[in-house]
Amino acid sequence: MLQKSCTDRSRLTVLHLVQPVEGGVARVVTDLVAAQVRAGLRPVVACPPDGPLATGASTAGARVCAWPAERAPGPGLGREVATAHRLIRACAPDVIHAHSAKAGLAGRLAVRGRVPTVFQPHAWSFEALEGGAARLAAGWERFGARWSDRILCVSESERGAGQRAGITASWSVIHNGVDLGRFRPGGEDAGAAARASLRLLDGLPADVPLAVCVGRLSRQKGQDVLLRAWRTAAPTGARLVLVGDGPYGDELRRTAPPGVLFAGATADVRPWIHAADLLVLPSRWEGMALAPLEAMACGTPVLLTDVDGARESLPPGHLPHCLVPPDDPPALAAALTALLGDPALRAELGRTAQLRTRSVFDVSRTAGAVLNLYEELVGQSHSTTRKRTER
Repeated sequence: MLQKSCTDRSRLTVLHLVQPVEGGVARVVTDLVAAQVRAGLRPVVACPPDGPLATGASTAGARVCAWPAERAPGPGLGREVATAHRLIRACAPDVIHAHSAKAGLAGRLAVRGRVPTVFQPHAWSFEALEGGAARLAAGWERFGARWSDRILCVSESERGAGQRAGITASWSVIHNGVDLGRFRPGGEDAGAAARASLRLLDGLPADVPLAVCVGRLSRQKGQDVLLRAWRTAAPTGARLVLVGDGPYGDELRRTAPPGVLFAGATADVRPWIHAADLLVLPSRWEGMALAPLEAMACGTPVLLTDVDGARESLPPGHLPHCLVPPDDPPALAAALTALLGDPALRAELGRTAQLRTRSVFDVSRTAGAVLNLYEELVGQSHSTTRKRTER
């Protein structure tokens, strides 16, 4: 059980309510709470106990408590809301920061504007759905916005998608950032050294083109589109590695063409980034994907689909080479063929990507902007949300 952690009001207590607990969301939250600990805040992370987030947040210095919650809404929602309510009462936070759709649903139902609340969608749930389910999700987001003091988006395009869905809110846009101390260029021989260190690539010559896709094996990340494109795009002898695990793993392994390797989940993606000639992320939807930022910070060029956050991630000169429509295997195949066949272009793209990413997407800047947002909300004697609630 979470102990009451806000007896010392000289330090801001922030409760992060989080589901899911792996992938980009877990890395964003872990980096954020690490920065908050260094800044003297009291971050508390309430999340399902199984997964990398609980371990990573605890190692970073946050208090972690178990919030058993499924990824999708279901019959257990009432219990999840009640548990969130009890945890919030025990913690007595100054700010609640709910991450992703499920935590945003349960957290806002539990609090209903009584504590300053930040909701961060990490990509809109209604973009993942179709038909009536998508309309229902968008309807909830329009309704739930009344219990958000701020909706925090990681890209202008993510905010635009919310506004087009009819969500009326007080918005902030703070780009994702990466730890530039961890994700940095590895030197002239970094690629060869990384390949030599990865058992799955044992014996792969340095001159064989290697494309890497880092992400949960899921419909969102679009690895199925990448496999269809790879059948026609791969240069002779080229290899594609899918790094990650997830619900589509078995299906992807059954349908993978020759030259595709599956690395599974890993706690450290840096060797794969350094080994790659190109990082590919063929997502169907995003807010602003983290893996491309990590790759570009290391000087590895990327190929992305034109979903929320992609254009804001890339230097302007990269758009003709590194951006294709989502769910379009022929366009993805053509871009793969062009990039894997042109080492000089990849080198220039990697160099310019590194310069821009390291100047714009520093996680310390992201964390500072989020802290400023918290202080703004706490400093307000009555938020618009609570005034509405009290009427």
